[in-house]
Amino acid sequence: MAFLELPTHRLHYRVDGDRGPWLVFSNSLGTDLHMWDAQAGALSDSIRVLRYDRRGHGQSTAPPAPYALADLGSDVLRLLDALEIERAHFCGLSIGGLVGQWLGVHAGDRLERLVVCATAPKIGTAESWAARRDQVRADGLSPLVEATIERWFTPEFNANHPGVVKRVLDGFTATSVEGYCGCCDALAGADLRAELGRITVPVLAISGDDDPVCTPDDLQGIADAVPDGRHVSLPGRHIVNVESPGGFNAALVEFLG
Repeated sequence: MAFLELPTHRLHYRVDGDRGPWLVFSNSLGTDLHMWDAQAGALSDSIRVLRYDRRGHGQSTAPPAPYALADLGSDVLRLLDALEIERAHFCGLSIGGLVGQWLGVHAGDRLERLVVCATAPKIGTAESWAARRDQVRADGLSPLVEATIERWFTPEFNANHPGVVKRVLDGFTATSVEGYCGCCDALAGADLRAELGRITVPVLAISGDDDPVCTPDDLQGIADAVPDGRHVSLPGRHIVNVESPGGFNAALVEFLG
């Protein structure tokens, strides 16, 4: 395992591939870097794939909450600096997509192309995230599992791929409560709607066509708000890269050239 030691926490990361441009993957809330296994396996022959566990997720440690979106974006920049990566493509889903938008606004010179998936410039409300945080503080993550399955995967995918769903949900329940709650705080304060026009790199927005969390309209809105944006919708709900890996990988390859 590879780790980056930071002043307040430790980031776990993994590199697949040894040639080609760099592509950074950023996971959703309550998942780890293995949510991108199908992408890393398909792309690493020609792209150097860098995956990392967000603070408080997977094998990364959790500094004390609260976190801000800028903290999560700065973790990515520190990882790029440590690995001496001047510029990279970036692909993030849900909160990972918000991190990508923050990077596009505040550190666009470090990006080649940006892919944002199942996300929005503002997800939910401050009140809803505070309520989620307080619930997890009181009861842990296990009571959220059933509702999470419903949001993340279509009933058909859940029925036909129970092993895949179980692996994703095992990562969810293993997430640090401190890390999850800190990211709820980051989501509560994140609102990039007025800043999307500052993203000058090419942007691909990918939606799940049945996503109840971040709808296709949300992703089309991102594509419309940036100077160079396009939108693709694929079959699935929120974790669309897992539900439609073939279509997702094809869209990535076409966009990244």
